[in-house]
Amino acid sequence: MRTTGLASGGMLIGFNLFQACKPKVEPPVDLSQLNYNDFNAFIEIAEDGTVKIYSPNPEIGQGVKTSMPMIIAEELDVAWKDVYVAQAPLNTEHYTRQVAGGSQSIRHGWDALRQTGATAKQMLVNAAAAKWGVDASECTVSEGVITNAAGETLGYGDVVNEAAKLEVPEEVTLKKPSEYNIIGKDARNVDIDEIITGKPLFGLDYKVEGMVYAAVARPPAFGQTLKSFDDTKARQMPGVIDIFTIGEKARALLEKDERTGNILSGSDKVVVIAETTWQAMKAKEALETVWEDGENMESTADHDKILTDLLDGNEFQTMRADGNVKKAFAEADQVLERTYESPFLPHNCMEPMNFFAHVTDEKVHLVGPIQTPEWKAGLVSAMLERDPKEIHLEMTRMGGGFGRRLFGDFVLEAAEISDKIRKPVKVVYSREDDMNDGIYRMAIKYRIKAGVKDGQVTAYHLKEAAINSNMYGLIPNFFPAGAIENYQVDAANHKSPITTGAWRAPYTNFLAYAEQSFFDELAEMMEVDRVQLRLDLLKKVDAASDERIQYSPERMIKVIESAVEKSGWGKQPKGVYQGFVNYYCHNSHVAEVADVVIENGEPVVKKVTCVVDCGIVVNPLGAKNQAEGGVIDGIGHAMYGDFGFEKGKPVASNFDKYRLIRMKEAPVVEVHFIKNDLSPTGLGEPTLPPAGGAIANALKAATGNRLYKQPFTKTPELLKPRKQEIIG
Repeated sequence: MRTTGLASGGMLIGFNLFQACKPKVEPPVDLSQLNYNDFNAFIEIAEDGTVKIYSPNPEIGQGVKTSMPMIIAEELDVAWKDVYVAQAPLNTEHYTRQVAGGSQSIRHGWDALRQTGATAKQMLVNAAAAKWGVDASECTVSEGVITNAAGETLGYGDVVNEAAKLEVPEEVTLKKPSEYNIIGKDARNVDIDEIITGKPLFGLDYKVEGMVYAAVARPPAFGQTLKSFDDTKARQMPGVIDIFTIGEKARALLEKDERTGNILSGSDKVVVIAETTWQAMKAKEALETVWEDGENMESTADHDKILTDLLDGNEFQTMRADGNVKKAFAEADQVLERTYESPFLPHNCMEPMNFFAHVTDEKVHLVGPIQTPEWKAGLVSAMLERDPKEIHLEMTRMGGGFGRRLFGDFVLEAAEISDKIRKPVKVVYSREDDMNDGIYRMAIKYRIKAGVKDGQVTAYHLKEAAINSNMYGLIPNFFPAGAIENYQVDAANHKSPITTGAWRAPYTNFLAYAEQSFFDELAEMMEVDRVQLRLDLLKKVDAASDERIQYSPERMIKVIESAVEKSGWGKQPKGVYQGFVNYYCHNSHVAEVADVVIENGEPVVKKVTCVVDCGIVVNPLGAKNQAEGGVIDGIGHAMYGDFGFEKGKPVASNFDKYRLIRMKEAPVVEVHFIKNDLSPTGLGEPTLPPAGGAIANALKAATGNRLYKQPFTKTPELLKPRKQEIIG
């Protein structure tokens, strides 16, 4: 850095960027100049040996665009430095489960991707063997070079044309984990150069000749419908091309596909078409719209009472019932019952919702950030009454998803608008649109009750009351299922016009905090060690005899023991307060320990130790980033995330009223992975749910107060440290 005095007496601070750059940087390979041969849907190999691997699943920052090709490249036996990665479009013929959701991309793709790489490798070896006139078993491969027993070599590029014509072998040999050269090694994000140099990767970057922009005026409150609008002023503004309403096709789709019931509004919307995004948004602000209230215009106060009434009522669906909880509670020596509350939450992706559509007589071209491309392509096909083969959908990189981009209401808007104007158009949300027209995490209350007899937990009853839960998410077969003889899980639901859906780690994002905080308090009541209580319960689980049990007690015990060791549990100096949790979700086992200290009279989360068993870790660098991000995200929303409604209208529309965690508040996150040779499981979500419980339990240790509501800052009086700590 250097400073330069200005005549005005000010100071100019700048960076000499060129001096900081590396003096010699190899330019990237121009892939457009290479003559590729399509080897299969995933792999293209050029005659110079360069390999292009297509990543089939949507990339939302979880790293699959890097890790999925790594799996193929490992079995293909090529050098990672010679691999170039491209995003595949939606292709239901060649790919399965092109979805980013549930932390399942690697888990579901693991075997198929390995098979793809190994099959291509075998065909290349077979082609080389035929060229030499030797048996393929005599050949070996290393980094894309095939060698025969005589020491002769051929590169993949030398035989790719012949290999592509061979029959696909029915059986191939997959590598053992001990033979991996790429899997298990750090690999940087394949898009990182484009990201840091501002190359077009994201939906907002996509442009074509003649494209126009659309801003959409939607009902400002859930439950409202459009009554009338006056666009006189808006039409006079610069760049405005047209103003009209949409909604008819969406309403028709609501009748055809029940899955759209909670993501589409039955109201008309007013669309402004303009030459630029800014012009479209400013003209939308100039519209004079009149919205009509519906019968059900709910507020946060209504939801609070509705959820409490549900918990107190009898309208439950029982998800699992073992033994007889009523009898066990009647016979218990001690009973503990607590209620936990969480608010609605928006997703707040860094990149607001957007999508491109161009509808012509020949095809429907869709491009943008979407987590469920096949579902959206199918809905567009149904909405526009077009042959599914005419829908061509391309995925861009996403600036965050967290579940919001599973639903794709913005995709349907773009398609309906383009169908009406027959021009290429991009729908772009403002930040206010993004927060006010969201698909929110549902508000939930949990009531947990446990009974203790003769020093043992003999009964456990979990009740859920949720807004628009649809009963699909409460997890009845996770821990402590199978560990307690009398165990029951019930769920009740209130149907609301407020659109709700998946939010990073659905249901478990709050349930983990509730249950793990409850177990800590249960251990206090029983006067037993909180970690040992969990271990003792896990040792009672016989997962082999109960196929409903989804977690592994043995793997959970291992992450607990590792977290105790790595965190120095119970061995920290005075003034460091620790909170412990363990949790299973998205097929992975996690344990976390939070360290809280008192600074300036306030509790501060300084460190979180996170231990994860997610099987084989494909890309440790990316995996660590995912685990750290999940922990920080979980802490931020547990501490600060608060959102509600007043007569159906969101109470916050931007970050001036909605609180996110700040950089200075993010703790050090120390991540450890359990090493094993088991197939990979989820990682994008599993470290988020335990974080809230870890800090809640640490805050209890620091302040003496239990927290039953999120966000924790909503009850600031409970975050005050003990008097002796303030004095000390």
